[in-house]
Amino acid sequence: MDKIKKNLNTIGVGLIFLAVVAFRVWPFKKAIALGLALLGIAAVGVYIGLNARQLKKGLGRRSFLYSGNLLLIVVLVLGILTLVNIFFARHHHRFDFTESKLHSLSDQSIKVAQALKNDVHIKGFFREGNMGRVRMEDLLKIYAYHSPKLKYEFIDPDKNPAMIKRYEITQDGTTIFECGDKENRITASTEEDVTNALIKVTREKKKIIYFLEGHGEHSTEVTEENGFSFVKDELGKLGYEIKKQQLALSENFPKDCALLVIPGPVKDLLPNELETIENYLREGGRVFFMVDPQTAPGLVPYLAKFGFRLENDIIVDSMSRLIGGDYFIPTLNEYESHEITKAFRYATFFPFARLVETIDPKPEAVSTSQVLGRTSTNSWSKRDFKLKEKMTLKEISFDKAKDKLGPLSVAAVATIKPKAEPGAAAGTASKEGRMAVFGDSDMATNRYYNLSGNGNFFLNTANWLTEESDLISIQPRTSNPRAVQLTPSQGKLIFWVSVIILPLLVLAFGISIWVRRRAL
Repeated sequence: MDKIKKNLNTIGVGLIFLAVVAFRVWPFKKAIALGLALLGIAAVGVYIGLNARQLKKGLGRRSFLYSGNLLLIVVLVLGILTLVNIFFARHHHRFDFTESKLHSLSDQSIKVAQALKNDVHIKGFFREGNMGRVRMEDLLKIYAYHSPKLKYEFIDPDKNPAMIKRYEITQDGTTIFECGDKENRITASTEEDVTNALIKVTREKKKIIYFLEGHGEHSTEVTEENGFSFVKDELGKLGYEIKKQQLALSENFPKDCALLVIPGPVKDLLPNELETIENYLREGGRVFFMVDPQTAPGLVPYLAKFGFRLENDIIVDSMSRLIGGDYFIPTLNEYESHEITKAFRYATFFPFARLVETIDPKPEAVSTSQVLGRTSTNSWSKRDFKLKEKMTLKEISFDKAKDKLGPLSVAAVATIKPKAEPGAAAGTASKEGRMAVFGDSDMATNRYYNLSGNGNFFLNTANWLTEESDLISIQPRTSNPRAVQLTPSQGKLIFWVSVIILPLLVLAFGISIWVRRRAL
């Protein structure tokens, strides 16, 4: 009985603490927390009533003063820790120690977030219990860390019917992005979707990319393996508008063209078409040529005028056998320093490709030219090559007399000097044109687009040509990391046990030892 009388205060404080924990972990079970709190208060009250005389005497003792000083020190330490915590909450830095950086954004997403000039307001409509909200909130926290221009809130559709009617929400998990008078909505919770939505609502004007037709090129409407429908979809996600163009049927080149893509013409372009493209380039236009081996022979001398040398060859790479392919899938894994390849670390595969080099010295019309990357030393350029159904290893092997040993270039870019207008004042010429030439078009078809870095390499090149520098990077990851899903109560229980209870127990244990040693 005497032990209970002496320790009623400890029991009371413990019950009050458990009441706080129970209320935070199970807020919907308030009766339990209230009962524990009342019992704790009653225990403290009984302790004071039973030990009133001893407490009154103890107030004047030296040990009480020491205990008061100790309590003051504890309060000061807790106050300092609180201030430090508030400071780091406002001025914090995130560290991602996972091997694959699962909790970090891709370089492209970071660039898009940091480039925001106007506030973007995000409204997520998620019902209570929708686990997609947790994923979206975690993702938006990372975006908001990189940009103060991003503001977000979550709305429960069941509790806000007026907002549902205003925004015409028909699906749980819809997230709306608003910037000025522009709006974009998504129903997924992936980095790719969020980044694409930010791009669409912040672009002042949609840039239009034209794909040339009429010479056997790959079509953006074809969804089979040989089509370019994946390219069309991905460019659309980046905010571009995709159109088709037939130069032979058009007297005037479209004025709204931000980029002309010529994806693997089989037949030569007509002379008037080549002249139209040249005039477009000299007026600051942007053209992306993808020229396959043994096709469109007239493009070889035409591209030479702009500093590109194309050979009548095919590149053979013995390393292709290691990935289960034949000898005609050269791998590009060494990249030159350029804005397109600055943040690019993936291998790219060019099935059935030809050599593309830059001419030195540069032609008069060329301002700058550069190779983007090279194949391995196990590759070579097979000259005067005729493809057969059945090829022997001897026919494919390297011939010192005719062939060129790798590393070899299959992709290059150049900037074109603007055409000087007669009588124009100095410094009034139009901007420089930009060109890219790939020695293969199959690398961006639906069959190979998602192979390693193929799709990213194509998009980076298109973004450089259109001067969308904030989009030139590795595209966002589309796969989500596996995570343990906890209920709100489980999460709060883990927080209180690991962050509050265990540290307090250690602190109390240390204080008790210190007090005992001082009493010796």
